[in-house]
Amino acid sequence: MTASITRPGKIIAIHLSYASRADQRGRRPAAPSYFFKPASSIGVSGGTVERPAGTELLAFEGEIAVIIGTAARRVPLDRAWEHVAWVTASNDLGLYDLRANDKGSNVRSKGGDGYTPLGPELIDARTVDPAALRVRAWVNGELRQDDTTEGLIFPLAQLVADLSQHFTLEPGDVILTGTPAGSSVIVPGDVVEIEVDAPDAVGSPSSGRLVTTVTQGEIPFDGEIGSLPAVDDLQRSEAWGSREAAGLPSAEVSTPALSPELRAKLLEAPTAGLSAQLRKRGHHSCFVDGVAANIPGSKIVGTAKTLRFVPFREDLFASHGGGYNAQKRAFDAVDEGEVIVIEARGDATSGTLGDILALRARARGAAGVVTDGGVRDFDAVAEIGLPVFSQGAHPSVLGRRHVPWDVDVTISCGGATVQPGDIVVGDGDGVIVIPPSLVEEVVDAALAQEVEDAWIAEQVAAGHPVDGLFPLNAEWRAKYDAATASADRR
Repeated sequence: MTASITRPGKIIAIHLSYASRADQRGRRPAAPSYFFKPASSIGVSGGTVERPAGTELLAFEGEIAVIIGTAARRVPLDRAWEHVAWVTASNDLGLYDLRANDKGSNVRSKGGDGYTPLGPELIDARTVDPAALRVRAWVNGELRQDDTTEGLIFPLAQLVADLSQHFTLEPGDVILTGTPAGSSVIVPGDVVEIEVDAPDAVGSPSSGRLVTTVTQGEIPFDGEIGSLPAVDDLQRSEAWGSREAAGLPSAEVSTPALSPELRAKLLEAPTAGLSAQLRKRGHHSCFVDGVAANIPGSKIVGTAKTLRFVPFREDLFASHGGGYNAQKRAFDAVDEGEVIVIEARGDATSGTLGDILALRARARGAAGVVTDGGVRDFDAVAEIGLPVFSQGAHPSVLGRRHVPWDVDVTISCGGATVQPGDIVVGDGDGVIVIPPSLVEEVVDAALAQEVEDAWIAEQVAAGHPVDGLFPLNAEWRAKYDAATASADRR
């Protein structure tokens, strides 16, 4: 049955298309984006797929495959479906162990032999409504995915019309139209079944169940030829669908959150006053030294999301510098109100972010960025409106000095130790880091000191000498307490 599509000219797959999947990932694209898969990845129902030796995160993705019947070039949206001959089931298999090395292109992570099984039956596209198709997936008989094309962010016809703007879609070309929520990791011995049907159409046409069995490979990848598989907790959580499913601890920080009231207090309190209170409590290493704001008068308050760079080394940059590296992951995952804090070892001779990443952080609602390195596209970053505290501008790219290494780990920035979830406050006097367990006590004391300092300033302005007044001796303390009590009674 699928002999006619065993070697399609093109296989084009979309990154995110279902609302359920986008919401699971925490990002909803404004427009579709795509990647290619090789024709050698085509498989058939009843076949096997190998999980390569030394890997752990092979994942299934049940999808609707759209097969082009007549050539389409710059077709309008209302005529796009006319160029589709068939729809069928597909499994857009992917190996997350290789995803970080070629994120976006997915050449290795999605291009393995048998990583695009199709079938077993073709559904005539003329007999179905593209907005009323259903895709379901089972693993070892358990239903894992169940969604319809009503849940698409981008309708199927839109994908055909959009792609035809850029190149000719030829007969036999396959478009993989994305997977809904529920995709997860499969292991050797698992049996995956995918079915696409049109339950409301006449005769309820169906692709039948596309069956694929996972096997274990025996030949490992050769690191002397190319990059080796590598996984981290982000890849695990995305491959499995959640941190909980991956067996990882909750990502929630076990420190007090920044409530709106606490954030408002920190915005009001100057870093000079906060640092004085920290020093009174024995914390003398709270300063991020050597950084200044790109936007004069800006202030940042937020919880730290950390990013660590290590010194440049050719082989390490080859394995960790490209693709979906730690730097990109940090800026893609920063949450609203967080401050990205970057360890660049005080090296200002290279950029640690530029305008594109600044745009991403701004779109994600980041409170700002602190880096003890340089900033590329300095003026453009300032125009974006993202507050960045750094050592200043530098035109070079990341790879001149740094390798992006890790996220959400304890780092050093400007001489200060910073942990994920620490409270970061920056203003014209600089940036300080506050342990979450102390923040309520410190900010209340700092604001109280501000009131006291304002009263002292009034006395100095009235002509009193600072001796005994700043700081308050017993006599002046009594006067201040009396004045404060009188004001409270009013």
